[in-house]
Amino acid sequence: MKRILITGVGSGLGEALAKAYIEQGDTVYAIGREYPKEIYSHPRFFFFPYDLRETFTLQSSVKEFVNQHTFDLVILNAGILGEIKMLHESDLLDVKEVMEVNLWANKELIDVLSKFATVKQVVGISSGAAVNGSKGWGAYALSKSALNMLLSLYAKELPDIHFTALAPGIIRTPMVEHILEEVDETLYPSVKKLRENTIWTPKEGVQILIPAFEKLLDYESGSFLDIRTMKL
Repeated sequence: MKRILITGVGSGLGEALAKAYIEQGDTVYAIGREYPKEIYSHPRFFFFPYDLRETFTLQSSVKEFVNQHTFDLVILNAGILGEIKMLHESDLLDVKEVMEVNLWANKELIDVLSKFATVKQVVGISSGAAVNGSKGWGAYALSKSALNMLLSLYAKELPDIHFTALAPGIIRTPMVEHILEEVDETLYPSVKKLRENTIWTPKEGVQILIPAFEKLLDYESGSFLDIRTMKL
């Protein structure tokens, strides 16, 4: 039985991961604003309600929840998209909010875990947007690119923990639904490409990702990998 810590379990991939780990007999610890109602009362599910935008109090708030625990795997899944729009038209406060959740919350969480818990593996859910530089993805792309570098740096600073930034493929989460249904593909051509790609349901994605997480340990710590190009 493994102990798994996941952020952002209220919907989409995080919810599907939490359910799948519970179903296979593992213990799940979760941090985020919302919890999956189906497993909230399960004896192997522990939830700490926290808005990850509040980065300045994250360490002091989360410390007792993780203190002296051993986690086989930490999945940094929580993230926000921000608005798909031209970067030069984006309000800096909106960009900063995306960075708070997608980057700085992960830094603070890694820091508190490294001080007060034992962690074997950390997987940060990244994106192809981190390297594609597609028009309109400004804040999100910047945050995921920075997340990749954050985990690369921590791989060198915390060698006892294995770090990976992983692009999980296109999964039909509320974030992806918003892009598919509301963003103009004529203005932002990457959306058309997104629509033409294979899109997994969260349940389909989990069936691929959970076995892949263990195989990430065969790669150099700090790597950025894409599930779609890995040899599974």
